[in-house]
Amino acid sequence: MSIILLGSTFGLILRIFIQNNLKKSIAFDIQNTSIVNFLSSFLLGILVALNFINNEILVLFYSGFLGCFSTFSAFIYQLFELLKKRKFLRLFSHYTVVVIFSFLFFYLGYFLIHFLK
Repeated sequence: MSIILLGSTFGLILRIFIQNNLKKSIAFDIQNTSIVNFLSSFLLGILVALNFINNEILVLFYSGFLGCFSTFSAFIYQLFELLKKRKFLRLFSHYTVVVIFSFLFFYLGYFLIHFLK
């Protein structure tokens, strides 16, 4: 249980750091929570490709670090706010962009490890 706490502490610290210090727009309007989700997906792809055998490492990174680092609840809240404001096109486009890019970043991390092996 303490291994999850250790991983989640570092995940939370990194997420808060990124959300508070990365206030730039990258070619289009993208929110910091989306950047965190993309980075989390990329790291998950790397971890899956590394195929750890040690269960403690899996728990530390998958459940602990990435569980607190990724911001799924913030993503859902952003979608809910768009729904409340009746901005359906933006809701759909934001959902689509985040899901597609998250998958692409996951695959990029996974592919990168397999390419380097």
